[in-house]
Amino acid sequence: MARFTRLETYQRILEEGLLPVFNHQDAKATCLVADSVAAGGVGIFEFTNRADHAIDVFHALSQHCAKELPSLILGAGSIIDEATAAIYIARGANFIVGPSFHEGVARLCNRRKIAYVPGCQTATEIATAEELGAEIVKFFPARAGGGPDFIRQILGPSPWSRLLPTSLGEVSAEAIASWFEAGACAIGIGRELMPPEFVDAADGAAITQRTKEIREMVRRARSK
Repeated sequence: MARFTRLETYQRILEEGLLPVFNHQDAKATCLVADSVAAGGVGIFEFTNRADHAIDVFHALSQHCAKELPSLILGAGSIIDEATAAIYIARGANFIVGPSFHEGVARLCNRRKIAYVPGCQTATEIATAEELGAEIVKFFPARAGGGPDFIRQILGPSPWSRLLPTSLGEVSAEAIASWFEAGACAIGIGRELMPPEFVDAADGAAITQRTKEIREMVRRARSK
């Protein structure tokens, strides 16, 4: 059962403007990364369903967060069907993210009062997701799908839309600023936030420092 409400989850994303996205086959390494990101000041974390036994790693992470990181909002990503979404929700997912939009997942999340952030890449997909309750829509893949200009063009006729780009390509102060200047409500970042070499070396301090650096980039971009 989710420890945070749908409204709390959406509000956390909007307040922080940064959604870390991570996957690993080792539960200990995953918990270390979550600890390190939280120490860097981020209060939300997406673990993606991208490998065999990912649900087992997520379950261990969920139990760890409930005990050691009680204020961290944990969700599950790369969810493409309602059966998988239901399993992750039962293991403690507070929100569900998908690479694409799925009506069944939307209805399940609405029924369970769980935030759903589906991946969309057209105006019609975004409108359909919003019609079925998605308050925030993931623009994915963002760089390949048109970059910041896509967001700017969508928000012209649809200023109420909240778009969260992921797969950004370059991650730098200038690149991050371009997404927020275009109107993104938040950004999702994976390996650029948690580089594999830091993870492999179990260098939590380096991940924490990188998190702080990117948080500062986000803060400056949103303050313009």
